[in-house]
Amino acid sequence: MKQIITSLLETDLYKFSMGQAIYHQFSDYKTTWSFKCRNKDVHFTAEMVEEITRQIEMYCQLRFNEDELDYLNSITWIKGSYVDFLRLWQPRFADFAISSDAECGLKIETAGTWLNTSMYEIPTLAIVNEVYFKMAYDEEVLFNQFKGRLDKKIKRLVDGEYRLGFFSEFGMRRRLSAKAQDLAVKSLSETNFLDSVFVGTSNVYLAKKYGVKPVGTMAHEWVMCIGQGNHKHNPAYSNWYALDAWVKEYGVLNGTALTDTITTDCFLRDFQLTYATLFSGVRHDSGDPIAWGEKMIDHYKKLGINPLSKTLLFSDSLDFKKATAIHDHFLSKTKTAFGIGTYIANDTDEEPLNIVMKVTRCNGMDVAKISDVMGKGMCKNPEYEQYLINCINWRMNNQKD
Repeated sequence: MKQIITSLLETDLYKFSMGQAIYHQFSDYKTTWSFKCRNKDVHFTAEMVEEITRQIEMYCQLRFNEDELDYLNSITWIKGSYVDFLRLWQPRFADFAISSDAECGLKIETAGTWLNTSMYEIPTLAIVNEVYFKMAYDEEVLFNQFKGRLDKKIKRLVDGEYRLGFFSEFGMRRRLSAKAQDLAVKSLSETNFLDSVFVGTSNVYLAKKYGVKPVGTMAHEWVMCIGQGNHKHNPAYSNWYALDAWVKEYGVLNGTALTDTITTDCFLRDFQLTYATLFSGVRHDSGDPIAWGEKMIDHYKKLGINPLSKTLLFSDSLDFKKATAIHDHFLSKTKTAFGIGTYIANDTDEEPLNIVMKVTRCNGMDVAKISDVMGKGMCKNPEYEQYLINCINWRMNNQKD
């Protein structure tokens, strides 16, 4: 199989936005990441594991070239010191442990500095997806199904049946293939829609290739590692530590806060006037999107902030129909935007893989995500997870607004 990841730019933008802040503030942090396949009926064969290993080895031989570094340097909030670091940076295959010792037939763990291991997540997941679908199915048949569905979706956007306002493609980690994601971004970027505007993609390589905006700010790892990786921190205040570090790095730039790492209700305790003013918006990634959006609007109003001056970014398992309903609901209440992944980048007759690679330890300590719905976390230590829940509950029940 030909090389899947051919450029270190081929990752989601938030890996660079977090990476710069990690480089400047948390370069000594160390993390462990673990792969998980949530599909109960999926099994990776020995041949698949061998090919995935080979692809990751080839990925680890890549380096940034000067054209790629110039592109990163052109992004307003990326600093020259971080670009200079990336000029020297290279993935380390020694940080990976890959085997078939898992129920699904594939086990992947990475361990090392947060600077390194954070960067491995998205390319690894993209490699796993592409290897699986190419080896388990007829590649040409799946691609033709994908292209046919993409064409129909685009027509409905052109006709105004779907109304998304501003939307971006977020599908690299679960894409059918590099070819499929490339076609999707190319087609969306070259088409004008009636009531929708394609802003760009989280895939920095494709954003550069097609001249669209690279999109992304922070992920759950940011809140988890900063809030829970320092053993002196009360983890119920993870959001405060994470928001504070982000503002130190970016000020008012690059500001979309993720709300559901340790529940949105706990997030709102820390998202008070200063942070709510500095951040341009917030991102939804679990729970009922309408209820969440109304909660955020009420919160902004209580702080004396006009919700129409802020953007609610929705990114949880969306398709165009769901996004249209959310867009229409909030049309006169606030600004909305959508990050849509699997539905754009891996829509065929076959069920897409539900795979993740999550940070499970930071600085030798377990970390956990307590989302707004069950089943999105991946903590390996139930006792720590319960401790975190207890900390959150104590704060919510005892600290006044």
